[in-house]
Amino acid sequence: MGAVSAEAESPNSLTVAARAEKSVAVLTIEGVLDSGNSAPLRDSITKATLDKPSAVVVDITALQVPEESALSAFIGARWQLEAQPEVPVVLVCAHRATREAVTRSGVASFMPVYSTEKAAMKALDRLTRLPLRRADAELPANLTSLRESRRLVREWLTAWSQSKLIPVALVVVNVFIENVLEHTGSVPLMRIETDGATATIAVSDDSTTPALRLPSPDQGIDVSGLAIVDALSRAWGSTPTSTGKTVWAVIGPENQL
Repeated sequence: MGAVSAEAESPNSLTVAARAEKSVAVLTIEGVLDSGNSAPLRDSITKATLDKPSAVVVDITALQVPEESALSAFIGARWQLEAQPEVPVVLVCAHRATREAVTRSGVASFMPVYSTEKAAMKALDRLTRLPLRRADAELPANLTSLRESRRLVREWLTAWSQSKLIPVALVVVNVFIENVLEHTGSVPLMRIETDGATATIAVSDDSTTPALRLPSPDQGIDVSGLAIVDALSRAWGSTPTSTGKTVWAVIGPENQL
């Protein structure tokens, strides 16, 4: 058992305790998670990764989540621009219902969830060997970003031997960049990651307004941009961050045009 290294209480009865287990940082989160206290949780996970442990294990067994949408705080931590993406972050929860909610929300695409800390620790060896590749780009807040984002996605995925994912990735990034340009005055910040099997496309902006898929029409086909993303990806979402939001999608070999 490692020694307790830190403990901090955040607003609205959310408590984060940290300890070290050899090279692994273990966070234990207790209290009630809601939109009002998601930032301290997000920042605690981000801070833990900045110390460059071999991995971060986050125990949420004692965390109450009345609204499933609040789980997006974990994805927000994953997409903080200053985080160390090569450091695996995994969740632990003894409650099956919560683990299922984590999976439904898309969080498990970025942070696998296990029933016990022992199971999480056992999985870390495999997770740390995954060949994570990542590239970032800050694009101009004008229409030239559409062509440039597609060019970069094609270039990066080709270099990473993920050419089969390019057609869908181009559609997804085009939708995300278009939405930033149309609905915000932000500079789009694009990030692409691949673990060798899937790719994640993420675009951040400085607007706190979430990206929402509009209701489908009563008649005809829903051809809105986010409806297309929903149809083409394993999972997608809009996640608050410390500077605004990140809209992301995970695509795999099964996602084809």
